[in-house]
Amino acid sequence: MKKNSLLIFITAITLIACADNPKIKEIEFSNYHKSEDHQHRKDSIPVIYVAVSTMISPMETFNLYKDVMDYISKHLGIQIEFKQRKTYREVNDLLAENKLDFAFICTGAYLEARNEIPIEILAVPVVNGKPYYQAYVIANEESQIYEINQLKGKSFAFTDPLSNTGYSYIINYLKEKNTSPERFFSKTIFTYAHDYSIQAVKRKIVDGATVDGLVFEYLKHFQPEKIAGVKVILKSREFGIPPFVIQKNLDNNIKQKLRSVMLNMHNDPEGKKLLSKIMIDKFILADDSIYR
Repeated sequence: MKKNSLLIFITAITLIACADNPKIKEIEFSNYHKSEDHQHRKDSIPVIYVAVSTMISPMETFNLYKDVMDYISKHLGIQIEFKQRKTYREVNDLLAENKLDFAFICTGAYLEARNEIPIEILAVPVVNGKPYYQAYVIANEESQIYEINQLKGKSFAFTDPLSNTGYSYIINYLKEKNTSPERFFSKTIFTYAHDYSIQAVKRKIVDGATVDGLVFEYLKHFQPEKIAGVKVILKSREFGIPPFVIQKNLDNNIKQKLRSVMLNMHNDPEGKKLLSKIMIDKFILADDSIYR
């Protein structure tokens, strides 16, 4: 596969992302469970750490979920601090190193992590009445590409190597057709955010991309200008939606309170309003059965 880094593209996207948000605060922290200052924090203000995988650009992700985390923190009575990372792998690594207490991760990242990291599902979102989502394959509206076979020999954007909708779906789709990205596409890139992939297609930097349908629908609803000029040429079958996961060794009392706050957000007017801003109906209990 020709993994063209497309420095110009990455630079342009970075400038676009940073134009309105010049700084992203990095929160450095020690291991909540094993750090030397854990006892001091426990005797003062408890702190737990969360990461939200950047399914959309890092600052947009932070802005979208900060109010939700502030709400959870207030009702939990425990301070919650963000630890953002660019890639899904980096978030999984933080979970593996026990440097996160819980995280909202991509389905693909969860499928890999569940057999390697001592985590469990805390809760999953329900969107449009169901805990499932789809991959969307997209192309520019001005192109003569109307179905996926017409992308043969064209350039294509993936999101992240651990992304289900932004990578694995197309890998498996092509495998079923007895081909591979190396043979099917002329070149491929990774953008590391679904909205970046959408912009790459919109700006004709690539001919096509595979993206998270939830992100596409969010932009369509709240920021339609960002998908103007982009068309969906294929929708996948439904997959289990990205889950919130939690460390199995986190204090059980905190775990149960955290779960309770999330499961009841939709019953509170303030919580319901915050969820509506990220197009989530509610959180529910779920297990691995939705990821088979």
